[in-house]
Amino acid sequence: MKLLRPISLFAFSCIVSIGTLLLYNIPFFRYVADNTNVGLGGQIFLLTSLVVMMLVLNFMMTYLVMFLMRIVGRILLAILSLINATAVYFIITYSVMIDATTIENVFNTRYSEASGFFSWSLWLFILVFGVLPALYCLLQPVVIGKAKKLGIYCGGSLLIVLIVALMNFNQTLWISQHDTELGGLLQPWSYLVNTGRIMSFSHDEQVEEIKLPDGKIADNEKAVVVLVIGESARKANFQLYGYGRDTNPLLSRQEGLKVYQATSCATYTTAGTKAILEPQNSDDLYELLPNYAFRTGVDVSWRTSNWGEPPIHIDEYLTDTELVTKYPGSKNTYDDILLTGLRKRIESSQKNKVLIVLHTSTSHGPKYADKYPKEFEVYKPVAKNVEEGEKNVGMLINAYDNTIRYTDFLLDSLINTLRVMEDWHSAMIFISDHGESLGENKMFMHGLPMKLAPKVQYEIPFLVWTSEHFRNYKTEGELPAVLEQHYIFHSVLNLLSIQSPAYNKDYDIFCIPDVVR
Repeated sequence: MKLLRPISLFAFSCIVSIGTLLLYNIPFFRYVADNTNVGLGGQIFLLTSLVVMMLVLNFMMTYLVMFLMRIVGRILLAILSLINATAVYFIITYSVMIDATTIENVFNTRYSEASGFFSWSLWLFILVFGVLPALYCLLQPVVIGKAKKLGIYCGGSLLIVLIVALMNFNQTLWISQHDTELGGLLQPWSYLVNTGRIMSFSHDEQVEEIKLPDGKIADNEKAVVVLVIGESARKANFQLYGYGRDTNPLLSRQEGLKVYQATSCATYTTAGTKAILEPQNSDDLYELLPNYAFRTGVDVSWRTSNWGEPPIHIDEYLTDTELVTKYPGSKNTYDDILLTGLRKRIESSQKNKVLIVLHTSTSHGPKYADKYPKEFEVYKPVAKNVEEGEKNVGMLINAYDNTIRYTDFLLDSLINTLRVMEDWHSAMIFISDHGESLGENKMFMHGLPMKLAPKVQYEIPFLVWTSEHFRNYKTEGELPAVLEQHYIFHSVLNLLSIQSPAYNKDYDIFCIPDVVR
C-alpha cells in the first residue's frame, strides 16, 4: 500500500503537525477569531502567526519524540491522538476548558461518575479523530535520518517561533488577558502542561495539614450539628430563592428555616468542600472542621455518597456502600441512605457534642435522572444525561429540578428527625460545594475557572435550621449581603460551644453566647 511506503521523519512530522492543527485545534482558532479586538487585517495576521507557531512547535515535538524514542515515541504519539480526540469532544460538547482545574477533576473522578459520559457519539468521535490517527502514527514506516538534521530542524523551529513571537509583541496584553482560555483550548499542550502542574502541586503538597490552636468544649449541654454538603446544587433552581417552580414544597413550610445568599469559593468539588471545612480561604491545607472538632473531643461521623473531599481524620467515616452493609434491612438506595439510623446514632453517642457531616451527590451530573427515586420525577420528560439534554435543555432542567425536589425531601426529613429529639439542642446546615450550568450560553455542568465561570456555577444555597432556644441568629445588618463558605467553620464551632483561638466571630451567623466568648 502506498500509505505504508517509508517516508522521511521530516515528512512524517509535517503530516502529524498538520493533522494535529486541523483535527484538534479548530476550537482554539475559533476562540481567537471571536475574541480579538483588532481589525480584519490584524486578525488575519494574528491567526496566521498562531498557525505558523503551532505547526512549527508540533513539528518539533514530533521530530524530537520520534528521533529520541523510536517505538516508544510512536506509542506516545498514538496515545496523544486518543487524548486529543477525547479533549476536543468534551470542549465541543460541554464547553469545558482543559485547564489545571479540569485535570485535577479528572484525577479525582471515579469510574462510576466518568461512565456517565460514555455514549455512542463519544466512541464514534474517538474512533474517527483518535483511533485512526493513532494507527497512522503506529504503522507508518519512517526513515529516522541523522542527528545533524535533528539539530538543523529543531534549531530552525525555535528561530521561527522566536521571530513570529516578536512580530506579535503588541498582542502580549491580549494574550495575557485570555491566557486561561487559550491554554485550555490548545491541544495537546493544554493537558500536557496542566498535568505537569498538578503533578508538581501534588509533589509539593504538605504531608500534614497545619494544626489549629487547641480548643476546648465550654459546656456539657447536649448539642448535635448535622452539616449537609450538597453536590452541584445551584441557588437559581431553589424555590426558596424565588425560582418559579415548586422545587421546595416541604422546606418552604418548615418553621424556623433561615435562607442566606451565598457564593462558593470554587466551581469543583475538591476545592469547594475544602472551603466549607476550613477556617479561611487559603492555598494551604489547614486542619479541617471535622478533624479539628474530633481532636477537640466532639463525636464526629462522616457519611458520604460522594468523593473528592480533602483528608478526613476521624474514627467514623462511612461510605454509602458501607452504610448499606451496616443497615442491611434498609431499602434506601439513593442519598437517603445517609439518613438511615441517624437518630439512633446520635442518641447513642457517649459524648454531649456530636457533629454529623453528610456529603451528598444528589445533583451531580451528567446523569441527573439517576440521582433520585422515580416518585420524585415530578417534572417530565427528562433527559437521561447531559449529552441528550444538549438537544433539549428543557428536559435536562426537568431532571435537575427533580434532584432539587429530592434534596428538599432529604433536608425536610432530617429537620423533622432533629425536631423530635427534645433532649438535644440541634441544628441542620445545608450548603453546596458549587453550582451548575444547565445550558446557559451553551455551558453544562461545572468546573470552569472562577474568572470565567457564570454565576450559576458559584451562586449556591445556604440553609440553616436550629431547634428552639439553641442559638440566636445575627440580624441582617450584622452580616454581609452575601456569605462565604467559610462561615460554616466558625458557626459550627459556636454551635458546639468550642472555645478556640481559631474562632472568628466575624464569620459566624450566630450571636456569641457567653460560654463561647
